[in-house]
Amino acid sequence: MQVKSELRKFIVENFLYGQDDDSLRDDVSFLQNGFIDSTGILELVSFVQETYALPVSDDELVPDNFDSLNKLEAFISAKLAVGSETDNERAGRTIPVN
Repeated sequence: MQVKSELRKFIVENFLYGQDDDSLRDDVSFLQNGFIDSTGILELVSFVQETYALPVSDDELVPDNFDSLNKLEAFISAKLAVGSETDNERAGRTIPVN
């Protein structure tokens, strides 16, 4: 939930000029509802890369990853999980699989 809160704060401060009127619901499309334009998506990508130390490749720049709070949180969580697994493998630890 912390990731979503950080994302919401960034979007409200940078794209909604500090006005959070509850129209930015978790599942609302940023682009279709005019919260963020194509240039804003680039700012959002930069924020994600810097804040979470995550690389974002060109093929990941799709609406399924960046067009709502829910989608963006899921994308970041998945990338962080993969990074965590890689760190564990480098350290010689195994990750239990359920």
